[in-house]
Amino acid sequence: MEGWTLTTWLAVTGIMVAAYLLGSIPSAVWIGKKYYGIDIREHGSKNAGTTNMLRVLGKKAALPVFIIDYLKGFCAVILTSFMRYDDAVSDSCIINLRIIATAFVVLGHIFPIFAGFKGGKGVATLLGAGTGIYAPVLILSFAVWCIVFAIWHYVSLASMIAGCSYPIFVIIFSTMTYNDNAPFGSVPFIVFSWVVAVLLIWTHRKNISRLKDGTESKIYLWGGPNDDTKVNKD
Repeated sequence: MEGWTLTTWLAVTGIMVAAYLLGSIPSAVWIGKKYYGIDIREHGSKNAGTTNMLRVLGKKAALPVFIIDYLKGFCAVILTSFMRYDDAVSDSCIINLRIIATAFVVLGHIFPIFAGFKGGKGVATLLGAGTGIYAPVLILSFAVWCIVFAIWHYVSLASMIAGCSYPIFVIIFSTMTYNDNAPFGSVPFIVFSWVVAVLLIWTHRKNISRLKDGTESKIYLWGGPNDDTKVNKD
């Protein structure tokens, strides 16, 4: 960060604020209230995220929530690309800024200023941010998610296992040689990948208890018992 001007610092600060505000867009809360007349945080698992929308309101409600939450993370990371126009900002700094932007956008999703600081778990937002940082590793982790979900139909279990696979893939890719745009060799990126894994475990601690008790709800996207029209108030 040597040679950074006041303008550079102000631009970086603006990106961080923008990332938090993007994360704070409570798509599940707004869609639930406007189109279904409910606060999703008062139903199901009381989580303002895609999974609870799917469980409570069905696929038609869950899909736009997932898309919006994914784009929040992706756009927050891509915002840092504007810093490439500043000669004082190196490629390694861009990588670190993307990681910081991810932290802020996920923070906004979990503690949204537009929804009383009570949001979701940030899985879809992390997915979008991870795509913006380096897509190949994210795609592999998402493949793990799909496999686990297809076998057991637990979104929480799939999210946790995919999250834990993320730093493993990062380490594997770090041993290989890629182009200069890849973030490998960046210690902050490796640390970030482990933080992601720990964060997903922490935000799913209640799900872990339900999995142990056998009370965690399964989700079926096709051919299962999901009802797209009934609000589950349990």
